[in-house]
Amino acid sequence: MAMSEAVGIELILNQEAEARAPLCPHGPTLLFVKIKHKKQEARRFYACAACRDRKDCNFFQWEDDKVSEARQLAREEFNRSRQPPFTHKQYVARYQRFVSLPSANRKFCPDCQILLLPEEWDQHLSHCRLREVSLDQLARPSHLLLPLENKKTNAQYLFADRTCQFLLDLIVSLGFRRVLCVGTPRLHELIRVRQSEKKGSVIKSQLLDIDFRYSQFYSEEEFCHYNMFNHHFFGGKSAFEVFQTFLCQDKGESVIMVTDPPFGGLVEALAHSFRKIVDVWKTSRTGIDDEELPIFWIFPYFFEPRILQCFPTLGMLDYQVDYDNHALYKHGNTGRKQSPVRIFTNLPPKNIVLPAEEGYRFCSLCQRYVSSANRHCQICKACTSKDGRQWKHCQTCNKCVKPSWIHCDTCCRCVLQEHTCGKAGDGCFICGSTEHKRRECPQTAFPNRTTTEEAKPRKRKAMETDKDTATNKSKKQAHTMSTGKRKTLQWATGKSKRKLKRKKKQKRRGQTA
Repeated sequence: MAMSEAVGIELILNQEAEARAPLCPHGPTLLFVKIKHKKQEARRFYACAACRDRKDCNFFQWEDDKVSEARQLAREEFNRSRQPPFTHKQYVARYQRFVSLPSANRKFCPDCQILLLPEEWDQHLSHCRLREVSLDQLARPSHLLLPLENKKTNAQYLFADRTCQFLLDLIVSLGFRRVLCVGTPRLHELIRVRQSEKKGSVIKSQLLDIDFRYSQFYSEEEFCHYNMFNHHFFGGKSAFEVFQTFLCQDKGESVIMVTDPPFGGLVEALAHSFRKIVDVWKTSRTGIDDEELPIFWIFPYFFEPRILQCFPTLGMLDYQVDYDNHALYKHGNTGRKQSPVRIFTNLPPKNIVLPAEEGYRFCSLCQRYVSSANRHCQICKACTSKDGRQWKHCQTCNKCVKPSWIHCDTCCRCVLQEHTCGKAGDGCFICGSTEHKRRECPQTAFPNRTTTEEAKPRKRKAMETDKDTATNKSKKQAHTMSTGKRKTLQWATGKSKRKLKRKKKQKRRGQTA
């Protein structure tokens, strides 16, 4: 069981949950458990694996709900309506016809994000101006398609050319000949472009991505419509077999997985899918138990503890990954504005040479390449910086911390100077211990699921308490209001009396005159 970002929600990953999971438009859903107040009640539910925002996918079902046949049929019909308008085979046939057209007849609709055949032009005349597409643009579809920037689902923050060139040069220097690109369309494009130019070694690539629009540009062997949060292949068994063939050919030799998931996604769900990919790869490595599939997992450095919890053999490199279409994650920024995105890998760090022209250097003590500001701490015996700045050592905490942090004796740890003492940290929400999380707390004792009937007494008791509080509050408010009304009445009465006196005086003066 793994804890998600939302407090009180936990993700359950096991074979039983997967076998019983209902389907939404994005494939099998995930099983969560909702912890209610005071951690005494819990109830399980299924929700979309890819979309954490109900606006993107509103699927929700309690685990103990009984779904009627009519509701199930309606759900299946809705799921079918949310699938791409063409199958992958149809997209491939359309592409072959499209590239055979004269350049003036190769049109792309920016509104619908689709390559148009001549007989379809009239249907799109009311849309944005149709653009002509060159063969060079067809080779780089990520420059043609609009990025989907929902950080929790698609998050198509696309690699900058600097990062793409570095990754590909690194992969070639390490001797890999096949690259499984999971959510990295820019890298997949660059590999194909280099191969078409016949530059360097022969490298094959396969792209797995949830964006079905790439089906328009790649064959079934080059692209699989894939959800990395539940390891779901939208093309079914045939798509899975294509993926398996690519990963396991040549007995699994010289292949590496490069993945760049959405930063707002659940790390535990991603890791669960990546372990399944590793298991598929291991089927081709019979007789070898201690080998691992080489991985480049690209993710922000502050997720390091959670990634290492799922993949203990991964280590973080200092290389800063930058993106074209992200306002902050760009190369050349300094201080706190530097890109926080790093590469996590299970390859020996000393073999991964980072570019010296960008300020990276080799630390002979750590036996790895580090950034220019990452200084070796003699006490910690490591280059400790994570964010590209020089960190300082705290003698009390006995570890290096960010330069903007100070040690707080009240909180007994290093924190930002502008902080609120006593605020809950990263420890257990029940007992406060930093040694474990709430789900592992020995003081926790609640069932997996509490029915509504069992929850009613507690709810009624809480309502009674709230009622007493509300009664006392109402009495105080009534007393305050009555006091205010008396004062207002006294003031109004006095004002009336004074006004009456003035009128009498004026009347007397008139009679005297």
